[in-house]
Amino acid sequence: MKIAGLVQDSIVDGPVLRFAVFTQGCEFKCPDCHNPATWDIEGGTEIPVEEIIAQMRDNPLTDGLTLTGGEPLMQTRDCIRLAEAAQDNEKTVWLFTGYDFDELLAMANKDLKVMELLRLTDVLVDGRYVNSQRSLSLRWRGSRNQRVLNLPGSLAAGKAVEFDI
Repeated sequence: MKIAGLVQDSIVDGPVLRFAVFTQGCEFKCPDCHNPATWDIEGGTEIPVEEIIAQMRDNPLTDGLTLTGGEPLMQTRDCIRLAEAAQDNEKTVWLFTGYDFDELLAMANKDLKVMELLRLTDVLVDGRYVNSQRSLSLRWRGSRNQRVLNLPGSLAAGKAVEFDI
């Protein structure tokens, strides 16, 4: 898996202590992105998924997995393996993506792997970063257009169901 970095005990990528995987590669290239070093798919470091899973399992303080980037959907298959391992170890899964919920549903209709990852995800933070909507008062996102979604509830309803945070 191509990654830009791993954070063992993140407190900013969701609640509680999270194991954050920053995937490498992003086609959105949002202006004023806080992480432009993740854009180039040729950048980052190649690490076997099994090694990332072992690091996550070996940390007794971690309560959840956060898949972020870059754009995790550029590496859907590897993200599925990480999400499965997290759930097998009773950890919640958060997914940060530049795609919005409706775009993801359209993608999932064409690619069953996208739906598989969505079904393994507890919380989705969706939408591209928009600098004109930037706010430092938002929890777990950078701009007002981004949402924090209850993903199982959203999938069941067929529409975005936001958490009231």
